[in-house]
Amino acid sequence: MKDNRPVNLDISTIKFPLAAITSITHRITGVILLIGFGFLLYLLQLSLESESGFVLVQELLSGLIVKLLIWAVIACLIYHFIAGCKHLLMDLGIGETNEGAQIGSGLVVVFSAVGILIAGVWIW
Repeated sequence: MKDNRPVNLDISTIKFPLAAITSITHRITGVILLIGFGFLLYLLQLSLESESGFVLVQELLSGLIVKLLIWAVIACLIYHFIAGCKHLLMDLGIGETNEGAQIGSGLVVVFSAVGILIAGVWIW
């Protein structure tokens, strides 16, 4: 069978719609959350181990790198939650059209950006 369709194997030249980008990012934030929660659970375990461990965690939490890591985990959580709500609405039949998907994806980006900025202000 002869196929005359064009073949484009260079993924860097493909333009994804916003709905596809937000969906892929939703999956990526899920993986980051899996790793990030391991880090947060380690800090919790260390703080509950002893008084010196608690003091160590307090010192770690005052450092810039740990604050950035915690902000990244919270940012992923905010984005993942908002994108998950969009997916649940789509499961209910809301926003399944192309226009609805574009509007929903735009709202996910806007609400996530606002939530992430608020979380950053809260952490610092």
